[in-house]
Amino acid sequence: MTVTVTNDKQTDEQVEAVDDAIGIEEAAEGAEADATEPETDETEETSADETEADETEADETEADETEPEAEATTRNWRRHILRAVLAVIFVAALALSGFLGWKLWQTEQVAQAGRQAQEAAVSYAQILTSIDSNKVDENFNQVLAGATGEFKDMYSQSSMQLRQLLIDNKATAHGVVVESAVQSASKDKVVVLLFVDQSVSNTSVPDPRIDRSRIKMTMEKVDGQWRTSKVELA
Repeated sequence: MTVTVTNDKQTDEQVEAVDDAIGIEEAAEGAEADATEPETDETEETSADETEADETEADETEADETEPEAEATTRNWRRHILRAVLAVIFVAALALSGFLGWKLWQTEQVAQAGRQAQEAAVSYAQILTSIDSNKVDENFNQVLAGATGEFKDMYSQSSMQLRQLLIDNKATAHGVVVESAVQSASKDKVVVLLFVDQSVSNTSVPDPRIDRSRIKMTMEKVDGQWRTSKVELA
């Protein structure tokens, strides 16, 4: 009986020792768990910070890469705009040059027409104011050859009566243009002012006298020739 009790007590003591050991292990595991949790939190925070830093660096890298692209695009647009502006300026300058050249050509054409018509008017005025009773028909033909339009019709109608009067009076006249000027001009029509000295003699006045006349002569270009369409005493 005594032995049995002793064994039971030993058994109880062993059980208690095992329980105490288990409790110590559990306490140690709990302490380790508590110690691990902060480390996990710190790791997560570090990972988060690293992620944010990586994202920031990525954004900055993208921004750095985007800026040169934007600058390149802006430069390209500026080049295109500059080229377009230069093209517009060139076309405008070309058009202006063409217009000015055309105006200059027109002005020169009118000036040339004025000179030609003035020369023709001077020659014709001397034919018109000169007559020889011995060459009346020749003189009339020369006058009609240089006339056109209204003046030609008028001179043709009056020439027959004038012809006989000149022959009967043995009239002679010689005209000289002392001055001339262009009053107005276009490419096909020019008005010329002429100052003419005309010496006249006939049977009644055998000694020549000088008549001074101011003539306004309208010249028109017909078939490439300057002809007189109107004569007025101004």
